[in-house]
Amino acid sequence: MIKTDILIIGAGPTGLFTVFEAGLLKLKCHLIDALPQPGGQCAEIYPKKPIYDIPGFPEVLAGDLVDNLMEQIKPFDPGFTLGERAETIEKQEDGSFIVTTNKGTKHHAPVVAIAGGLGSFEPRKPLLENLDKFEDKGVEYIIRDPEMYRDKKVVIAGGGDSALDWSIFLADVASEVTLIHRRNEFRGALDSVEKVEELKKLGKINLITPAEVTELHGEDHLEALTVEREDEKIRLETDHFIPLFGLSPKLGPIGDWGLEIEKNAIKVDNTLDYQTNIPGIYAIGDVNTYPGKLKLILCGFHEATLMCQSAYKLIYPEKRYVMKYTTVSGIDGFDGTRKEAEKAVIKTIN
Repeated sequence: MIKTDILIIGAGPTGLFTVFEAGLLKLKCHLIDALPQPGGQCAEIYPKKPIYDIPGFPEVLAGDLVDNLMEQIKPFDPGFTLGERAETIEKQEDGSFIVTTNKGTKHHAPVVAIAGGLGSFEPRKPLLENLDKFEDKGVEYIIRDPEMYRDKKVVIAGGGDSALDWSIFLADVASEVTLIHRRNEFRGALDSVEKVEELKKLGKINLITPAEVTELHGEDHLEALTVEREDEKIRLETDHFIPLFGLSPKLGPIGDWGLEIEKNAIKVDNTLDYQTNIPGIYAIGDVNTYPGKLKLILCGFHEATLMCQSAYKLIYPEKRYVMKYTTVSGIDGFDGTRKEAEKAVIKTIN
């Protein structure tokens, strides 16, 4: 039985930052994740994707963000159960919880923080007749290594942030980048749309809208595709076709834990602490929903901070604490050793 103060389900950016905020309160954390390494989607799906909305970083690769978070939480020595999925939860008489994974590993904690992101997911695929024939033979749904596209002809389809961001990034990698969207308007960030338009003017991105890919061509590997725009058919020679239509998320076993679910997300009380309808169970990051919810890593960090404050009060109802800013208390407690990390940023008063 693994015992901890806060059991975090999901080791993506929000789950990892929770360890830091809990550590400032001298709360021990353990994380469960079905993936074999920490980082969530940032590590598994797009480690080389640039992220632009992390405070203090004009641009940071998703994988580098994960590395930085792992370095930041080192002083607090979190535990990890990786490659296992949280399967069941049992509430104990004292209000604590036992969470068991699909491999039978049991975890005991007074507080559970669900930070599972989008949950388990699979890419949304376009309805093309011979799509499966070219999967991993020129058709990819996830970009793991941009160098794979060095000096290649690449066609990206989609209208969201991923399609825009990867088109911008690969413009300096691939020999030719074409972005196709079925509408003239994009759903992504306005700044990214402007960058794509600028790269189009510079001849670094070929933008085709409104249009759709309707056919794939090739023998053993993708060689070309057909694009339909209004009454026009265009044949494009290409080495890679990357449809980025988002992910189809599923909560998995968590959806059977008695939590209040709305549109495949966990409802929480955002007026105070992001607690679910079950006291002691919180949901933070992309896995939760509430009025005005924004699915941003930045928002997950904020939710994790407030959640940890609430968790401390739940675990130690008889104690009160005085919060001190790290600029006041200093940073000597964060040099990588557990002993020094426990020099109070939050001073506990009995």
